[in-house]
Amino acid sequence: MITPLEAALLPAGIRARHIAGINGLTLHLLEAGHEQPGRPLLLLLHGFPELAYSWRKVMPALAEAGYHVVAPDQRGYGRTLGWSADYDTDLAPFRIFSLVRDVLGLVAALGHRKAAAVVGHDFGSPVAAWCALLRPDIFHRVALMSAPFTGIPPLPLGEAPPPPATDVHAALAALGRKHYQWYYSTRPANAEMWQAPQGLPAFLRAYYHVKSADWAPNRPFPLAAWSAEELVKLPRYYVMDLDCGMAAQVAPEMPSAAEIAACAWLPEAELQVYATEYGRTGFQGGLNWYRCRTSRLFEAETELFAGCRIEIPATFIAGANDWGIHQTPGALERMQREACTRMARVSLIPGAGHWVQQEQPAAVISALLEFLRA
Repeated sequence: MITPLEAALLPAGIRARHIAGINGLTLHLLEAGHEQPGRPLLLLLHGFPELAYSWRKVMPALAEAGYHVVAPDQRGYGRTLGWSADYDTDLAPFRIFSLVRDVLGLVAALGHRKAAAVVGHDFGSPVAAWCALLRPDIFHRVALMSAPFTGIPPLPLGEAPPPPATDVHAALAALGRKHYQWYYSTRPANAEMWQAPQGLPAFLRAYYHVKSADWAPNRPFPLAAWSAEELVKLPRYYVMDLDCGMAAQVAPEMPSAAEIAACAWLPEAELQVYATEYGRTGFQGGLNWYRCRTSRLFEAETELFAGCRIEIPATFIAGANDWGIHQTPGALERMQREACTRMARVSLIPGAGHWVQQEQPAAVISALLEFLRA
C-alpha cells in the first residue's frame, strides 16, 4: 500500500494519513488543526487536475482560525485507493451521488456529526453543492469556487417537450473546434496527457500557466448563449482545436524559464508533487467524472431533486481572470438567482485565474473566514 504524502512536502502544521473503509475507498487526506478535539470541521474538495495538495497554502491559516481542516484526495486521484483507472470500468462509482457519499463517509470516519462548511473548487464545486443540497443537516455552509452551480432544473410538468436542441458539438466541429469536456471523455485523452510528448511536468506547467492570471490573454467576459458561435470565443484550453489533444493544445503557451522562475504560486518543487502523483496514477480517475457528466448516464437520478435549491448560507469565490466563471453562459447569474437561496457574496479575486487558492491564498483565506464568521 502506498504511504501518505511525505511530511517534508507539506507546510508546517499539516499532516497526511489514510482512512480505510469509506465507501469502498482507502481515502488519503491532508489535515490541519487536528491536535485539539472538538474543533468544527471544514472540508476542502479539490478539482481537476488537482489534489488535496492544492489546498496546502490555505490550510494552516484556516486551522489557526479554530477549524479542523481536512482536504481529501477525492475518488480517482492521488494516494486514495480503491478506484479503477480503467477506461472501461463501471462509471457508477464516479457519479455525483457516489462522490457525495464519499464525503459523508469521511465526515463520519473523522468522528464528526456535522461540518461547519464544505468548500469545493473546480469539479469539487458541484460535489460541495450537492453535499449542501442533499444534506443541509450535516453541511451548514457551502463555499463554491471557480465553477458556478446552476442547480437542478424543475420537471416540465404539464408542458410540451422542448424542441430538439441544436447539436452544438457538430456546429463546433464545423468551425474546427471541440469542447474540452467532451475531449476529456474520449479514450485517448488520458494517454495523450499522461504520455505527453513534451513530458508530464512540462504539460502540467503549461496547463497550470495558461489557466492562471499569469497568462495575459485571460480577460474573461460573459457569453451570450450556449452556441458554437459564442463558445469559440473561449480560450482554446476550453474550446480546443478539433485536431488537438490537450497536451498539444497548451504546448505553445509553455512559459519561459524566466516566467517559471518568477512563478511564486507554483515553484518547480511544488509542480513536481503534481507530476509525481499523476505520473503514477494517470488522469483517468478524474476524467471519469467528466464522462459521467457528458454521457448523461446518471442524469435521471438527479431528477429526484428537480426544483430543489441550496438553502444553507453560500458564497462563491473565483479569480477575476478565470474564464471558468463564464464557460457555461448564464451560470454565474443562475447560481445567484435560482440555485442558492442564501447567497452571501460573490468574490472575484484580483490577480488570480483558475487556481485561485494557490495564486492568491491570502485573499481566499480572508474571503472564507469572512463568510464563516458571518
